[in-house]
Amino acid sequence: MKLSWKNFEFDFSQRTYVMGILNITPDSFSDGGLYFNAERAVTQALRMQEEGADIIDIGGESTRPGAEKIAVKEEIRRVVPVINALAKEVRVPISVDTYKSAVAEAAISAGASIINDISGLRFDPKMAKVAAGHKVPVVIMHIKGAPKNMQQNPFYNALIPEIIDYLYGCIEIAGEAGIPDNMIIIDPGIGFGKTVEHNLEIIRRLKEFEGFEKPILLGPSRKAFIGKILGGLPVTERLEGTSAAAAIGIFNGANIIRVHDVKEMVRVARMADAIKRGH
Repeated sequence: MKLSWKNFEFDFSQRTYVMGILNITPDSFSDGGLYFNAERAVTQALRMQEEGADIIDIGGESTRPGAEKIAVKEEIRRVVPVINALAKEVRVPISVDTYKSAVAEAAISAGASIINDISGLRFDPKMAKVAAGHKVPVVIMHIKGAPKNMQQNPFYNALIPEIIDYLYGCIEIAGEAGIPDNMIIIDPGIGFGKTVEHNLEIIRRLKEFEGFEKPILLGPSRKAFIGKILGGLPVTERLEGTSAAAAIGIFNGANIIRVHDVKEMVRVARMADAIKRGH
């Protein structure tokens, strides 16, 4: 399985790829405020590239549980200067973490070349056309509800089948807009309308998503379910828990892991790959 676009090619038969998270926000759950300054954000992205990140994922609006929406103009104001500066500096693709078509359009014009949409193309009906028009890969994620309300007692009759049905619907939206089948990455949406038990079940049953025959992205990094399982650990102490979730996720079929701690997770991915692939 390969993903080829612009000057980039990912060969998922060879190894797991690492997406580094860069939030240009004052309020993200883990690194909110750390990189709100554009200069600091660029420095951090370059550091992540040196540590082995294969993608830099830039977001301007927090989608943590309970988060409020921000205006399109403000989101563009946050991400575009950073993407503009980075596009001249980095060798790896830049993805934009947004569900708003106008933000995606501005980000791609500035140098981004992947769209990472938490709604799976469902919150903004124009998003699929933007991705199709620019011929860029799109990450479609499962979410139940919206960030503001998604963690208010999420319930499923059948967790994995319901996520799979939702993602098939997203793929249909993508196809109707003209996004080629081989430009879609799927993400089951750890922490987005899921309980602790739901998140564990997704990681445990990740192989069931291989039926899509598309790259699978997994984003467990520093999330609340890890803190809860490990006795209420704060965000800053969830590295080992993230490592375990990432390693088992890779063993069960993840092709891309989306993480904050790039250096450490590149090592985890290489080790998990060696065990899984035997080389």
